[in-house]
Amino acid sequence: MLKIVRHPLLAAFAILLAGAPPAKSPAAERDGKLRAPAKLEVVAFDRVSARDGRWSEPETWKPEGVPAAGERVMVSPQTRVVYDVESEAAIRLVQVAGVLSFARDRNTALNVGILKVQNSTDCSESGFACDFHSVNDVGEPHEPPAGPLPALEVGTLDAPIPAEFTARIRLHFLEGMDANDAPALSCCSARLDLHGAPMSRTWVDLGADAQPGDRTVTLSQDVTGWKTGDEVIVTGAKRKSRGRTFRGRPDSVTTEERRIVRIEGTTVELDKPLEHEHYGTGEFRSEIANLSRNVIIESADPEGVRGHTIYHRFSKGSIGYGRFAHLGKEGVLGRYAIHFHLLGDTNRGGSVVGAAIVDSHNRWITIHGTNYLVVRDCVGYQSVGHGFFLEDGTECYNVLDRNLGVQAYHGKRLPGQVLPFDPNDAAAFWWANGRNALVRNVSCENDEYGYRYDMQHSRYFDSRLMIASTDGRQQLVDVRTVPLWRFEDNEAHTEGFYGVVIAANGNQQPDTSIRDEGTLERIRGIDWTGPDTNHPHVIRNLAIWESHYAMRPHSPSMLMENVRIDRAAYGIYRPAFENHVYRNLHISRVAAEPFNRGMDDASAQVGRITVDGLTFEDFSPYGLALVQMTDNDLSGEAACHFRNLELVDVHPRRAVFDRGGGAKADPITETGVPYFIHDHFGSGRHAKIVSTKAADLLAAGGEFGESRPLTGEESRIAEVTGVEFPQLLDPIDDLPPATVVTSLSPAVPVKAADGVLIVRGTTTENFRTKKAVVNGVEAANLDYNYHLWEARLTDVKPGRLEIVAHSEDEAGNIEQVPHRFTVTVE
Repeated sequence: MLKIVRHPLLAAFAILLAGAPPAKSPAAERDGKLRAPAKLEVVAFDRVSARDGRWSEPETWKPEGVPAAGERVMVSPQTRVVYDVESEAAIRLVQVAGVLSFARDRNTALNVGILKVQNSTDCSESGFACDFHSVNDVGEPHEPPAGPLPALEVGTLDAPIPAEFTARIRLHFLEGMDANDAPALSCCSARLDLHGAPMSRTWVDLGADAQPGDRTVTLSQDVTGWKTGDEVIVTGAKRKSRGRTFRGRPDSVTTEERRIVRIEGTTVELDKPLEHEHYGTGEFRSEIANLSRNVIIESADPEGVRGHTIYHRFSKGSIGYGRFAHLGKEGVLGRYAIHFHLLGDTNRGGSVVGAAIVDSHNRWITIHGTNYLVVRDCVGYQSVGHGFFLEDGTECYNVLDRNLGVQAYHGKRLPGQVLPFDPNDAAAFWWANGRNALVRNVSCENDEYGYRYDMQHSRYFDSRLMIASTDGRQQLVDVRTVPLWRFEDNEAHTEGFYGVVIAANGNQQPDTSIRDEGTLERIRGIDWTGPDTNHPHVIRNLAIWESHYAMRPHSPSMLMENVRIDRAAYGIYRPAFENHVYRNLHISRVAAEPFNRGMDDASAQVGRITVDGLTFEDFSPYGLALVQMTDNDLSGEAACHFRNLELVDVHPRRAVFDRGGGAKADPITETGVPYFIHDHFGSGRHAKIVSTKAADLLAAGGEFGESRPLTGEESRIAEVTGVEFPQLLDPIDDLPPATVVTSLSPAVPVKAADGVLIVRGTTTENFRTKKAVVNGVEAANLDYNYHLWEARLTDVKPGRLEIVAHSEDEAGNIEQVPHRFTVTVE
């Protein structure tokens, strides 16, 4: 029925030798792999730690004396050095084979060329390759090192750098280094912890509208950890013309950079007035994000040679509330602002929480061949290429939760990148394996996409990959068949081009402009492999506003529920209609094509769709039909079923169903695509709408006629009975949850006060988690259905304690691969 209403998201330190200049490290990469380097030259250290002590104490070092500019320094195995200086001297290389811990009672600054953490007394000046025996020919570890893990601690999870102090690592490119490889912070099968003062939230929605000329903004909630002098951005609310890119074109964006001069409750006073309007009331709101942190990793010369950071396999540690500024090597594979490189499951429990990644020339956070990483409450601001990036399609069980991605810019394909079909054309969030969770994230003002999921199969790339299964084994799977595990409560706004693209099989589309005897065979020969109807892609609670193309569902078997689209040129665009189920879709103020025909100008679809709950709101009498009708039925079974259709403030002269689009051509299939509005004339009495070009449907019988606004110039309607509203999908929840303990690490001893140990973690699931359990104790759900949970273990005694955490979902699936490790209780 149509209802019309009118109303207004090692063991010892190295021998001291006079060393030759270091060999340059490899950087060229090709054929999807890092190129094998020439033999890396091991450098000699000018100074090594001889005992535990402070960096500033001459007696800590051999030869005695404080490390000086240009020196190569090693923190020796079995020694612990406290970094306690704020020095401008640029140390050429620091190798941490013991423990280097930044002081928490003062400001500190380390200026360095290469900072490497690894269990070895050998070291090269490669900013990427690790330097011990169990590495491959490009320096990637393949066996866990023996002995205690070396560690760099710039704050820890339990003891972050206090808010009144700043710890800074500034990466310098120095003469003789390889510009494609250095400077760098590299963790080679060791522990790297970077933790600044926590914030209750790093970004929030505005709580009141802000107008041009305003110097104060209102937050939607109280925040802690924000202070006078902090750098903030207020995100754009109105889309402007970007040309090809927003990069270097401040006049094309409405996101604004400011500093806080006063904060009191939810009121923030800025250093200068705003120039643009920013929404803070109603359904759609701008955000304000804090970019300042008191732990800072940055390039010394942003206009020159930039640095990068990397965690290698078997590494441990996490990042909390750090600022990563002016990092990433533009156009170089593997040299990113934050890079988790081929860790597999070896850093399960690792996380990046509350980080600000600012002005990156090569991504914000790259998750490559790594599973079970939690990325939460991070802010990415300005990146060349994709921002939050899952690299090669093998990544599973990662959680990207409540992150904000603003202004990812067009990059170029990287030499040797694994996925040849990725043009690196700027998505805030880009991933190629559905078995990851993206929830509560927001994207804004990115050149091409807010979110893009893509996996393709061709003669250039085989989409059958070895990925982790639910029982922990590696299985060969066509990744195109892996459904989106959880994509929920995300938002995209003020985007350069697309809000969300789900593009399994990429950009394949029938070309109906060439009409010959082989046209139909070419169309029907396209490989549309995707998830099955028991395991569809599921998208829930999605908002897209102020974009060009709002949503492109270019894959079969999709369930899209509670989708809100406002102010776009195109709403549902270029869909691959086959087993698509839309529920509660609300589209308003879309200029050109609110609900596109199958495959856009090809006007073709393979299968059936259902739309249960569709509201069109605020449309003028001018423009194309609200629902454009598909002409070509590729299977002989295509059909579109609607019910609970509502028009709110839609001009009565605007057609709801009609042929349309930028290009029209006569159908090339013998069968047309019928459209049904169920119960339109009353219970069991349905409307059937067909194109005037669908000769077979018109000839099949029925009294077809015009009925404005439902029909337009090239559509006709008839009443029919006996048509069932089909159930196209039958989702089965047969996948267990995935659990990560984030508060404990096997590499760090813990204390149990009065025998009580608090364990925190994250569980994610493709529907609803029932419970998380740690050592038999059920955890309390603290946030978002166990995305943050806490378990209280009692009667814990000093010694070795095995931690076993797993979860169960409401369908009864129990996690088969619990997070299991051993900690030392002191």
